[in-house]
Amino acid sequence: MSRIVFLGPPGAGKGTQAGRLAAALGVSHVSTGDMLRAASASGSEFGRQVKSILDSGALVPDAVMEGVVAERLRAPECRRGVVLDGYPRTVPQAFFLAGVFAGLDSRIDHAVLIEVPRRELTERMLRRSRGPDDTADVIARRIDDYRSKTAPLVDFYAARGVLRTVDGVGSMEEVYDRIANAAGVAR
Repeated sequence: MSRIVFLGPPGAGKGTQAGRLAAALGVSHVSTGDMLRAASASGSEFGRQVKSILDSGALVPDAVMEGVVAERLRAPECRRGVVLDGYPRTVPQAFFLAGVFAGLDSRIDHAVLIEVPRRELTERMLRRSRGPDDTADVIARRIDDYRSKTAPLVDFYAARGVLRTVDGVGSMEEVYDRIANAAGVAR
């Protein structure tokens, strides 16, 4: 059973690599976006609340994200293991996540940090640009926001001895090999 958290700036390839690792391990890949969409589609009272927030374009508050995460991680398919990407993003979220796992008699096994130089991140995100808001200035703000909120999160997992840092530059296969090695996954 593996419980792995992916960390890294926008454009680092977390979603792609987390999905690959989850498939290799035979566990669930859970992303923030997937969790929000699943909760919204559930039709539950909580799901309707999430849908309303998403439809308004507002940022989802921590309290709501906590409900989404807890609900998803308690699902039967997540009991055999999970790879998370996009959550947690802050130390308070990491404490909450640790509490959810403790309630399930488990813990985070690895926090995989994908490091990519700022210039490379900007180039990647400009290449995959999806809209008029994907400008160099907006991308720079997103990277700055990530770095200011995530530096303490990196320290949080390092202090617990579960942080695994990998170089995110190279082909998808090269980066995946580094991640699999860092997470102790046989290739």
